[in-house]
Amino acid sequence: METSESLSTFRWGKEGRWRGICLPFPRLFTVTCLALSGLPNACGVFAIPDIKPNIVLMLADDLGIGDIGCYGNNTIRTPNIDQLAKEGVKLTQHIATASICTPSRTAFLTGRYPIRSGMSARTEPRVFIRTGSSGGLPPNETTFAKLLQQQGYTTGLIGKWHQGVSCKSRNDHCHHPLNHGFDYFYGTPLSFLNECQSGKDSEISQQLRAACWSYTHLISLLVFTLLLGNISGMTSLKWKAIAFVAVCGILFFITWFSCYGFSRYWDCILMKEHIVTEQPIKAENVTFKILKEAISFIERNKQGLFLLFVSFLHVHTPCYTTELFNGKSRHGLYGDNVEEMDWMVGKILTAIDKEGLRDNTFVYFTSDNGGSLELREGSTQCGGWNSIYKGGKGMGGWEGGIHVPGIVRWPGMIPVNISIDEPISLMDIYPTVVHLAGASVPQDRVIDGKNQIALLQGEVKHSEHEFLFHYCGAYLHAVRWYQKESGALWKVHYVTPKFHPEGASACYNRKICPCFGDGVTHHNPPLLFDLSRDPSEANPLSPTTEPLFNTILSHTERAIREHKKTLTPVPEQLDIYNIIWKPWLQPCCGAFPFCWCDDETDSNAINIQI
Repeated sequence: METSESLSTFRWGKEGRWRGICLPFPRLFTVTCLALSGLPNACGVFAIPDIKPNIVLMLADDLGIGDIGCYGNNTIRTPNIDQLAKEGVKLTQHIATASICTPSRTAFLTGRYPIRSGMSARTEPRVFIRTGSSGGLPPNETTFAKLLQQQGYTTGLIGKWHQGVSCKSRNDHCHHPLNHGFDYFYGTPLSFLNECQSGKDSEISQQLRAACWSYTHLISLLVFTLLLGNISGMTSLKWKAIAFVAVCGILFFITWFSCYGFSRYWDCILMKEHIVTEQPIKAENVTFKILKEAISFIERNKQGLFLLFVSFLHVHTPCYTTELFNGKSRHGLYGDNVEEMDWMVGKILTAIDKEGLRDNTFVYFTSDNGGSLELREGSTQCGGWNSIYKGGKGMGGWEGGIHVPGIVRWPGMIPVNISIDEPISLMDIYPTVVHLAGASVPQDRVIDGKNQIALLQGEVKHSEHEFLFHYCGAYLHAVRWYQKESGALWKVHYVTPKFHPEGASACYNRKICPCFGDGVTHHNPPLLFDLSRDPSEANPLSPTTEPLFNTILSHTERAIREHKKTLTPVPEQLDIYNIIWKPWLQPCCGAFPFCWCDDETDSNAINIQI
């Protein structure tokens, strides 16, 4: 990491008791300042007591790294995110742990590869698709929110959760945010889906619908078998037949709604803490409600320490955009949605400034995974742009799905307007914010993330990461090896999904690329790239073009063996049983199955001008 001569340099004091800040000086004075930085008040260095910062984390949904101005886009306007980068550090090698949302968010919250908690799938789909399913982030996982809560922080999650709701009964809420360290939750427990806006194509695949019908047929067969027995009060064949037809009729009615019509009512919901307040979501109001809740949380908790996790519904489909931004960009609905999210970021940052919290707030902005190549409406691309990187959302270990934006701002404590080109993972936010809060990471489990505060402050030159493992579901597809002494960044692909690079029907008419089966290619020998010279993964190396080819593979395979030794069997949260819809777990604010309500009043809307 290089800085300009006038860039302020920030150093940790002895034993972490104070931080020295060197003000801008000419080169000679700066060198002298650095040499004396262990001495209070030397050349403008002054002691600052260690204080815990407020923490604001902003996570976009499916945002491509190429969609933001500070990462090279000059056609979509993102002035607020760009300004955030100017006021802090831009991460250029910022890597998501998975190329799809549920496992990526698990890693973000826990600092661990999702395979360790059972949040990586061996079957399709690889995310939760029903609020009434039993899988989710296990209660024994410790999120950063739980650790900060123990340090006196008031913790809030506004927006998307997508980590499950309940386990065994509708109200046990074992996977709910409030059971994972958050004091306050407002948002959707699932995601913002096409089903949430009338007239959009369903995001539920035909395969899922077929599975849904099979599930109903299986129950019908069970009912029929039971009715064949001697059930009290139903000894005649006539009454057994009537009962069978009645039960099957109810089952098929519920299944039709679940698979074709009622997903909007059952899965597109807003919750405030444990209560469903809007079912289904009113897409035209959700942006303002999320923004209002985020600003209100800051205002309510400005007198104490707080952690605010703003998990945007933007820019996931259906990319619903309010009238303020509809039609304003040069890239259709998707561009409108990106610009609206940038506006939301600006309003949240303004709220921080308004309350006088700017200098004591650690702000972090990123995305859970890259933009989707498959999303189109006719000939219009509705997914993001992943810049020079190959592939996109759901595409295993290709860079386009995992290389995401990352921006950090902490005035007075980290440098401004610089880039860090070291490998940093979304998992790293976990130990980093835990450290800033004065807590320690759990010692009873493997934490894969690294505390990156020293790197952000310029204390060290290199990331602690040597190997990063890129999973597609529960299948290891690729490995990244950062060879620090040479600066090489090797990437080895063992498995890659088959897709059209141009993006139209990218994964052969599938909504998301598969991780296994006939939709992937196994490479023997593996594909090898040097990302430091070929970030687009365009030219695979071979033993003839890279003398270290076999040595690199040997080191990588050794790392894989050591990594696998640290894995222990855990219950799979995304297996078929845990992702299928269970009526008894369905959150509902009315009389099931007719779940609809609107407890959100007009006073909850927020009128904010651009």
